[in-house]
Amino acid sequence: QVFRSQLSISSVSDQDAYRAGLQPVSQWKAYGLNGYPGFIFIPNPFLPGCQRHWVKQCLKLYPQKPNVCNLDLHMAPEETIDLWGQSKEQLRRKGSGKKEPRSLLEKLRWVTLGYHYNWDTKKYSASHHTPFPSDLAFLSEQVAAACGFRGFQAQAGILNYYHFDSSLGIHVDESELDHSRPLLSFSFGQSSIFLLGGLRREEAPTAMFMHSGDIMVMSGLSRLLYHAVPRVLPDPGGAALPACLEQAQSSDLPTDSIIERSSEEDWQVCAKYLQSSRINMTVRQVLSEGQKFPEESGTNGKGQKPTEDGHHQEKSRAKRHKTDS
Repeated sequence: QVFRSQLSISSVSDQDAYRAGLQPVSQWKAYGLNGYPGFIFIPNPFLPGCQRHWVKQCLKLYPQKPNVCNLDLHMAPEETIDLWGQSKEQLRRKGSGKKEPRSLLEKLRWVTLGYHYNWDTKKYSASHHTPFPSDLAFLSEQVAAACGFRGFQAQAGILNYYHFDSSLGIHVDESELDHSRPLLSFSFGQSSIFLLGGLRREEAPTAMFMHSGDIMVMSGLSRLLYHAVPRVLPDPGGAALPACLEQAQSSDLPTDSIIERSSEEDWQVCAKYLQSSRINMTVRQVLSEGQKFPEESGTNGKGQKPTEDGHHQEKSRAKRHKTDS
């Protein structure tokens, strides 16, 4: 069922791959699945230590304003300005006791970038847009080009933050106006089970593991398939972190690399967070070249998300599933 996928090696120079913290594309492995045309799975192509940059960005930088997160719905703007600063000491001191109060970073469930997804209408709009992070755009462009999608534009991102009791319900990503461009997915931290289904919700899915550093590309006929993340899994050997996250960062990155070296202090906070968590970055192109959003009526374009979030679910103390706000 699994076969090797061909990559466009000449589309990404080794220099650009290094700038993005990636191995040369000629060294990547890529796989497809019979029956899922356009689905590409790339096991961890990151250079040693470079995953740490993206973890730090997702925890320290990307949740900052003007980006939008789930906590904005329940807290005053001044309370969500610096989630990292308000959480780092609590995370650093955190033990293994389950009754310890959660930091704000541990209450983070999603962050939106670029065109901000409206969870009520399931649409994007021209009126709710902030600059897309340049480093994540560059990474996405290189991965898309390697998979045969030169000219990909990173216009919207949804970051999902999972814990061992989190899940992502079955859904399809169809809100983007241009379905000819791929959806890119990057995973960091603890492993998870990923279910890839069909064009109809009731079709039986194929299950696979997603490990730290793995990249998944959904394109072509696979772009509109139902999918879900039912479980996040601790390391079967009992390791606190995947081995790839324990690696030191390469010392020979080019001077114009987008990868910033994480301080030991910052990484201690990130590592503590990841001991029970997984971060997923999904990047999308919303509009094709020259395309515009249709005229909006009856909306304020602010992309507010409902109080109850059916996207993430956690097990309650009574072992029942409840929606997570």
